[in-house]
Amino acid sequence: MADLKTNPENEEQDHLENNNDSYGKPDNYPLVSPLAAAFLGLVGGFFLYQIIGGALTLLIFGFDLEAAPVNGLRLMTMAGQILFILLPALLFAKLIYGDVSKVINIKIPNWREVFLFIVGIIVLTPLLQSYLYIQNFFIEKWAASSEFLNSIKSMFDSLNELVEKTFGNLLSADNVPEMILVIIVIAVVPALSEEVMFRGYIQRSFEHKISPFKAAAVTAIFFGLYHFSPYGILPLITLGLYFGFAAYLSKSLFIPIILHFLNNFTAVLLYFIIGDDEIFSVDTTDTSALNANIIYFFIMLSLFGIVVFFIKRYYKKHKTS
Repeated sequence: MADLKTNPENEEQDHLENNNDSYGKPDNYPLVSPLAAAFLGLVGGFFLYQIIGGALTLLIFGFDLEAAPVNGLRLMTMAGQILFILLPALLFAKLIYGDVSKVINIKIPNWREVFLFIVGIIVLTPLLQSYLYIQNFFIEKWAASSEFLNSIKSMFDSLNELVEKTFGNLLSADNVPEMILVIIVIAVVPALSEEVMFRGYIQRSFEHKISPFKAAAVTAIFFGLYHFSPYGILPLITLGLYFGFAAYLSKSLFIPIILHFLNNFTAVLLYFIIGDDEIFSVDTTDTSALNANIIYFFIMLSLFGIVVFFIKRYYKKHKTS
């Protein structure tokens, strides 16, 4: 008889059974209300990173950030993510739950799980780009017909311009070492820090009180708001929901971290290849382009639905077999 430990199929089955044993409510209860624990992460993470981190940045570099050394800002951004998002998530998990691994699990899943979710993000990224074009086209139309809507749009434009300028400054690189630093700052560190906080500590806390889908949805909403991107908030929420879906089904943060990294890395790569003019400046007045984007949006939406179907089928099959 063959040794079961050397059989890859048995190893895969054991892995999935271990994953699916934890479906439903988490088995470790926090020392305080789960909702209080979740909002502690939300408020703490926001206050520490956006307020304290922002104040430290201004204290070190002054109010004229455009004149500040860009590598210094990059290192400050990376340090802020680690000190004010990643470490607080680990600290909250330890103090409130006792066992960090019960809340923040980064075990390696089966390669088939990773592959299915990566196919999903490959389809979801252009889907959201098409949505953004359609959304911005109609925002332009509505703002042109209403003074009130135009004033709101002007406020959003100012905030969006600030976000784009900050993002563009961090992305700009003149050589390979700078490019590697940009990838670390924009893709690697945020993927790890934000997923540990949002899909790890916060979503798992919400799962104690509400259903996994609602927990992922609420976490995704706060994830979208956290990024201060007025026009990108719905795509960010959608991405956050997909990351939460991956975290729940796989029972590991490994997959959402990979997905988050790939999403950010794609943005960095596009910036390196085509520059900021093509990424940040898109003509949203072309009706023929609108029609093409609507068709493309529904095609990609259908494909994404198919991918989600196969992901759920995969987990259902291995859960019941």
